[in-house]
Amino acid sequence: MKIAVIGAGSWGTALAKVFAQQDNTVSLWAYEKDVAETVLSSHENKRYLPGISLPKNITASCQISVVLEGARLVLFVVPSQHAGTIANQIAPLIKPTIPVISATKGIEIGSLSLMSEVIRKGLGREDANQIAVLSGPSFAQEVGLNHPTAVTIASDNHRLAMRLSRQIVTPLFKLLLSTDRIGVELGGALKNVIAIAAGISDGLGFGVNTKAILMTRGLSEIAHLGVAMGAQANTFYGLSGLGDLFLTCSGAISRNRKVGEEIGRGKSLSAILDKRQSVAEGVATTEAAYALSKKYKVRMPIIREVYQVLFQGKSPKEAVNDLMAEAYGKEILFPSPPNLPPNGGGIL
Repeated sequence: MKIAVIGAGSWGTALAKVFAQQDNTVSLWAYEKDVAETVLSSHENKRYLPGISLPKNITASCQISVVLEGARLVLFVVPSQHAGTIANQIAPLIKPTIPVISATKGIEIGSLSLMSEVIRKGLGREDANQIAVLSGPSFAQEVGLNHPTAVTIASDNHRLAMRLSRQIVTPLFKLLLSTDRIGVELGGALKNVIAIAAGISDGLGFGVNTKAILMTRGLSEIAHLGVAMGAQANTFYGLSGLGDLFLTCSGAISRNRKVGEEIGRGKSLSAILDKRQSVAEGVATTEAAYALSKKYKVRMPIIREVYQVLFQGKSPKEAVNDLMAEAYGKEILFPSPPNLPPNGGGIL
């Protein structure tokens, strides 16, 4: 079948390769003209995924109507803060019965909506019955190199998720099922903020002791917010939670960890972002995550400190000192049900 991939960044291109390896016809929408041209002429996305050979059954275009024409499945992989605009643009070009998979990891600033909800509203659909989300530990470069990878696919429509999990597989790329759409999306989005914190720690010269604190307590913060928003606590200890968190906090090629590392070394956020070609979703997600912690009244000290470092000029060393000053009391791992008070204060 024909599959349209909306977004030709590194992740969209890598997923396009996965789909094409199943003998589907894959059409890739690129914002930049040079990206579409190099995919067509040299079967490579030289701007965002250099060195990865793409199958010849991948075509590319800057005309979104051409990419969507005849598509039976749409993969949505655009930067989170542009998701609503692009969804509005494609709404009149696809039928409501066409399934859409969101592989965008982020939270919309302002509305504080998860990407599946942003896409649903942008498409003008009454429900998310034909929308699924895909998330998990998956560097685009390694997917492009056909390294063994497993991610999670979730939808309110379990039959849709089950069907897609059978369609989008290769011997080395697998999709595991979840019914927790909110948890899968939150895990994929918020781990980027914790990865920035881990990068800041690296930039300050701290070792793995410090990173272990950030990862374990960061996961707990994510899970507490998730449960408050209706997610299942166990989701955050799976591929789209713990798995993705480990990847982005420890991986040398993690974009969000690299942003944090440069901040820890004293560079300003504006200077870092000005020279970056690819999007580090964690920066915008930090702002949204901090707002969500206020909205749902969930203590998220690591999220708070990253927010203050990125947007309020707080020094990374001062943020570390303030976090360690809060490290006391009983350690809480799994969150309490949302209708019950937390069990004590808890470390961080």
